[in-house]
Amino acid sequence: MTGGSDLRLVVAAIAGIALAILMIVRGRLHPFMGLLCGAFAVGLLAGLPLIDIAKAVQKGVGDIIGGTGLVVALGLSLGAMLHLSGAASALANSALRLTGPRAAPWATLGIAIVIGLPLFFETGLVLLLPIVVAAAKAMASGASPEERDAAKLRLIMPALAGLGVVHALVPPHPGPLLAVEALGADLGLTMLYGVVIAIPIAILAGPVLARFVTPGIRLTEPVLSDPVIDLATPSRGRALFIVLLPIVLIASGELAKLVPALADSAILAAAANPVLALLIANLMALPLLFGRRLSEAAIQESIWHETMGAAGAILLAIGAGGALKQVLVSAGLSDLLARVVMMYAISPLLLGWLVAVGIRLAAGSATVATITAVGVMPGVVAASGASPELVVLAIGAGSVFFSHVNDPGFWLVKGYMGTSTADTFRTWSLLETVISVAGLIMVAGLSYII
Repeated sequence: MTGGSDLRLVVAAIAGIALAILMIVRGRLHPFMGLLCGAFAVGLLAGLPLIDIAKAVQKGVGDIIGGTGLVVALGLSLGAMLHLSGAASALANSALRLTGPRAAPWATLGIAIVIGLPLFFETGLVLLLPIVVAAAKAMASGASPEERDAAKLRLIMPALAGLGVVHALVPPHPGPLLAVEALGADLGLTMLYGVVIAIPIAILAGPVLARFVTPGIRLTEPVLSDPVIDLATPSRGRALFIVLLPIVLIASGELAKLVPALADSAILAAAANPVLALLIANLMALPLLFGRRLSEAAIQESIWHETMGAAGAILLAIGAGGALKQVLVSAGLSDLLARVVMMYAISPLLLGWLVAVGIRLAAGSATVATITAVGVMPGVVAASGASPELVVLAIGAGSVFFSHVNDPGFWLVKGYMGTSTADTFRTWSLLETVISVAGLIMVAGLSYII
């Protein structure tokens, strides 16, 4: 490609992404519409024939939905079952009852990481914060208003940190899972590396950061609800088994690689498939969490109503993001970035992180940032020989950088914490930024070990 065509491609990519962002942020359109329009704009400005753009859009949507759609839907349904049955609440309440005020922030962090593995961020937030706030009130009874507010935040921030790190770094959450599919990374290794770096990052962004930012912040009383249907609460053992089952099944594929005697195990290879692992977890969850009432129409309707409402919005958004990604690839942006990396020796980990940060700041959505970044990185990974698993984690870290007013999660967290807008920047936005920057540092450090 010539310098002029390279410049045209870069301008087309920036203009198309900017159009999508304007339609989403200013026009208040759903990301599905904004991203599709952005995809066509990129193709037209880059000089692709309209029919080729349409084919690229169809391919991009098909690749994303075909590769991750079932996993997203099954993950949502498992989260709905844990939520509606009260199983996740039972785990959280039990753990908090076993700790005193001093250990409560650490217990909250652990609960958020474990419960956050099968739950999407918003579901985990709605589920955990009422429990955390109630526990903080009980532990700070008799204290001054300032001390009560500080006690609440010292529990809330570790919960947010635990949910935030698994959302950004650990499949089967949509962002990391999409990146695994797009970059051809090993799912089991990505999960392993993600968990390894997620724990110290969550400690830093949660209990440690809370000590420095909570003094002086005043809270209003948030409106909290927990829409669990009227059921006998499952035992803690059953709840924990369902939470960990898909993780163990997926990780079993790595066990087969490490143990020569198991290398040819068809059962382990099949169980490690995320679709099958989540399907097994869903089928086990129904009788274990709902017992004899699993066949009641009202319970089934509640589970699938909660699942499908969320799944529809998520699948449309990630499908359109896949369309934009494919048009960028078809126009040649991935090849251009690969040549830039080879020419100027830019770290693929840093490049992936920076692209994700830029989209995150502009569009607000971590998932959109991940989809766009991974769409232009395959050529970079192939040309540089970088570990695709680490590139996935670097992009995931960049995708959560500095949540602010164009991120729906910003307002959701603000409402549930009861902070002012300024104090939400001071707490939640800073927490997300710590996760992002620490994530890049940890991934870079990991690249020297593996």
